[in-house]
Amino acid sequence: MKYEEIINKLNSLACPEIVNDMARFGISPKNTLGVSITNLKKMAKETGIDHDLALRLWDSKIHEARILASLIDDPEIVTEEQMEKWAKDIDSWDVCDLCCGNLFDKTRYAYKKAVEWSFREEEFVKRAGFVLMAILAVHDKKAEDKKFQKFFPLIIREATDNRNYVKKGVNWALRQIGKRNLNLNKEAIKTADKIETVESKAAKWIASDAIRELRSDPVQKRLRKG
Repeated sequence: MKYEEIINKLNSLACPEIVNDMARFGISPKNTLGVSITNLKKMAKETGIDHDLALRLWDSKIHEARILASLIDDPEIVTEEQMEKWAKDIDSWDVCDLCCGNLFDKTRYAYKKAVEWSFREEEFVKRAGFVLMAILAVHDKKAEDKKFQKFFPLIIREATDNRNYVKKGVNWALRQIGKRNLNLNKEAIKTADKIETVESKAAKWIASDAIRELRSDPVQKRLRKG
């Protein structure tokens, strides 16, 4: 599918009711059409991998076009500069999370950006750093523990950020790393215990929520089975 065809297709699938529903979940209605993820995945399959088209779709500023861009871009071609540009452009948690899970985590810069973005002040850039940590913990099956152990000090450092999308990203990273294996589970619980001692509402929520899941019977049983 060509750029014009895709934009026309997206507009034809627009649904104001879905936009209203998305707004209730904290997604801005600006430049949002209300096209379902199911339809976007179908369009991505029809379009195939196309880096140049992905760049054009992203620059359209249309919410769903940006999600589609993350689905059809080629992670082997994506540059560090592109990742920086896209991260700065992100203005909603769903585009943040889908870009990280569809594209950013598959690039050669994933671990580097997870660290770098965790230091950034912009809410969605910082969230992207921790979402990358969480998604890499799930997707990168062959990675050694040390790659994730490096994230624990960053998680502790940012646990006092009260912004909703940041604290949820920090919490997500801690939980997913702690569910990889028994060794990381123990270290994640120790990290959560440290965070819980910090005088911060965000830190205490992050810690208690993570500990509840990481110590739960289902998680412990699964990890013991290997």
